[in-house]
Amino acid sequence: MKQIVFATNNKNKLREMREIMEGLYEVLSLDDIGCHEDIVEDADTIEGNAKIKADFVTNKYHVDCFSDDSGLEVEALGGAPGVYSARYAGEHCTYQDNVDKMLAAMKGQTNRKAAFRTCIALNLDGQSYFFEGRCDGRITEEQRGTDGFGYDPIFQPDGYEQTFAELGHEVKNAISHRGKATRKLIAFLKDLG
Repeated sequence: MKQIVFATNNKNKLREMREIMEGLYEVLSLDDIGCHEDIVEDADTIEGNAKIKADFVTNKYHVDCFSDDSGLEVEALGGAPGVYSARYAGEHCTYQDNVDKMLAAMKGQTNRKAAFRTCIALNLDGQSYFFEGRCDGRITEEQRGTDGFGYDPIFQPDGYEQTFAELGHEVKNAISHRGKATRKLIAFLKDLG
């Protein structure tokens, strides 16, 4: 089976990506290639951050790889937290800190529309490619569910009564922003043979 490196230190994202690409590619982690550096993501777009990570790994380890960056964009907050989603509540915050801050920011808001966006940057044979995915939904009034990570307990995708954290991995991977972007990546890789 072909191998590809996923430039992430996020174990939850790695597990999700391995589930989505199972049977098609063996997804290697940064640990698998001995990369233990902290890659600084300082771009002001999710596309920029995805490219920073992919370029760092390709340039230093001379491997084909892909990376992703995702953001939660909340309409009532002017698109925030967006590119700052992972550190919305501060530099060393937890998932729960971010959820708490979001629920506080949305208290009393009637417009609860939100969207998750993902950009995957792929470095392959000296070329860069980008794949995007989006999932529209809303921010719930309270946390629901224990499956998932990040904002999953407060994000309810359009067309569903449950949050990402209630839907389970299989359903979430089928409809999520990351799932959609990954399927575009897989289709591209399959076309290459």
